[in-house]
Amino acid sequence: MQISPNLAKIFVWNAVTYDDVHVNFTSDEWALMDTSQKNLYKEVMRDTYRNLTDIGYNWEDNNIEEPDQISTQHGRHEKIQSEEESSQYIRCGKAFECHSYLQMQKRTHTREKSFEYTQCGKVFASHSYLQIHERIHTGEKPYKCNQCDKGFSHCRSLQHHKKTHIGEKLYQCNQCDKAFTQQSNLRVHERTHTGEKPYECNRCGKAFAYCSNLQRHERTHTGKKPYKCNQCDKAFTQHSGLKHHKRTHSGEKPYECTLCGKCFAQHSYLRHHNRTHIGEKPYQCNQCDKAFTQQSNLRVHERTHTGEKPYECNQCGKAFAYCQNLKIHERRHTGEKPYKCDQCDKAFAHHSSLQHHKITHAGEKHYICNQCGKAFARHDNFQQHKRTHTGQKPYKCNQCDKAFGHHNSLQRHKRIHNGEKSYKCNQ
Repeated sequence: MQISPNLAKIFVWNAVTYDDVHVNFTSDEWALMDTSQKNLYKEVMRDTYRNLTDIGYNWEDNNIEEPDQISTQHGRHEKIQSEEESSQYIRCGKAFECHSYLQMQKRTHTREKSFEYTQCGKVFASHSYLQIHERIHTGEKPYKCNQCDKGFSHCRSLQHHKKTHIGEKLYQCNQCDKAFTQQSNLRVHERTHTGEKPYECNRCGKAFAYCSNLQRHERTHTGKKPYKCNQCDKAFTQHSGLKHHKRTHSGEKPYECTLCGKCFAQHSYLRHHNRTHIGEKPYQCNQCDKAFTQQSNLRVHERTHTGEKPYECNQCGKAFAYCQNLKIHERRHTGEKPYKCDQCDKAFAHHSSLQHHKITHAGEKHYICNQCGKAFARHDNFQQHKRTHTGQKPYKCNQCDKAFGHHNSLQRHKRIHNGEKSYKCNQ
């Protein structure tokens, strides 16, 4: 990892409370330290200050000076009689200039958490952590960028954001030419080279490169949907899902095709649409030579090979390969006819039936028999008529050897076998 010489600019002292983690110490504690521990003080304390700064502490607001200049005040900060004196926690070997910092370090080992947030039940090792967490619930963003209108809940986030204005990228990957404004982003990027997946699910053992991906995965076990729509009762496992859903309320379509101007609510829809212009069909069936622009279309097509019918009617048990076919079928049970003619009061269960009906208003008869000159408005009626000339009977009964020229004739014939009598006298 290569770091720019401007690295020193990064460290900015942040504003948070100090008293909530302060613990008094005595001079006797310092007397117990040996020379090597005291010599370790300067080096370790610089790192300690940086680490505590990263989580939001502001030393200047609490009248605490930098590691090489720490002054003494009995009761708040005991005088460091020489710049080399420090406290050391034996368990991990880290050194601290104040007993209060030593106590904080001990909490990281004992996992002691004394400060609880009542709204969500989370507990924290210090009051300052609790205050920072509280901003998640309140939405408070006290740190404002003076170059744009963005606000941040953490001072450190603001400092990282400011680098986007100056274009400063201090952290460079030593395996490729990518550079980053934050060291944490570089570490995350390096996993693309190493394949490291440090975040493991404790329920199923699946591992992830990023903490956020693990958190999303855990919701598949818990069923938790923390992102709720404030306009309807829908909830989502991911914030991106909520964002996409909100566009169904607003009608927003921010993704525009540069070739035809068509707009889409999601970027993935635009990507799929673009393939219609370039003719790209990346999803190919491995059982035939058909290819598709979308993976979902390939999955639907594969059912023609497997015979899978995952959509079942809960009223009669009939199953269908496609969801749309099930919806159309269900209208037979409900009697729903959503397609209404705008020229008369007729309504239809299928859109295709409405289209055929509209031809009767237009008086158009495009289909003409070349043997007798009879004309038809609908193609299916034309096909049926042609069989009167050819004698073709494509509809065969599977219980006897009879065949029929029309499908409805076959349906009527089948009632002979099953004894069905559909038409009852109401008198």
